[in-house]
Amino acid sequence: MLLRIENLKVNYRKPDGKVWTALDVPLFELDEGEQTVIKGASGSGKTTFLNVIAGLQLPDAGRVCFQGREVNRMGEAERDVFRGRQMAFVFQSFNLLAGFTAMENVLLGAVFAGDPDEETRTTRERAQELLRKAGLGDRLRHRPAMLSAGEQQRVAIARAMMNRPRLILADEPTGSLDEANGREALDLLTKMAADSGAALLLVTHDPSVMGRFKRVVDVREWSPVA
Repeated sequence: MLLRIENLKVNYRKPDGKVWTALDVPLFELDEGEQTVIKGASGSGKTTFLNVIAGLQLPDAGRVCFQGREVNRMGEAERDVFRGRQMAFVFQSFNLLAGFTAMENVLLGAVFAGDPDEETRTTRERAQELLRKAGLGDRLRHRPAMLSAGEQQRVAIARAMMNRPRLILADEPTGSLDEANGREALDLLTKMAADSGAALLLVTHDPSVMGRFKRVVDVREWSPVA
């Protein structure tokens, strides 16, 4: 078992002082290498769910166990290191650094993992190979503004794979792409995850994306929010 979540609750306080439960998950499990979609409408807590798994946000109750380690009980610095070495994010808005080339953006994956040798020949060769697999072998020195939206997302996917994560968290990764580019990005993401043995947890409200996965979890299956 890669990930096990039990009795998870995330609460917010409304302006009138009342408490609103934004996320209520009795049980969620994800196996090593499994690819799963979490579906739900905007505002249903999907992004919050990913943030809690990654330790970017602490829950008000419950346990988040990753490979047997309780993420929400780690200190902030420990969570940062753990996240960088074990997990990776793919975002809807790509989150590339505008002043960096495609190659430099992918190398950031090694930096996130705390790799002291991110500039070694081996690391640079890995970044180049990932970009080649993403169909961007001739775009290594291109900055984001010189790339199409689809190419930018492929750079972001290559960056996510740089630290050999055990879990990839994808937040609406096709949301900023047209149908053709979205399909290409999703093909690349699922293949790279499968080839590396990483699990993939993707959140979306797009039925065409959901149809690509064997396991789809609807947030409405969890306890209703109050």
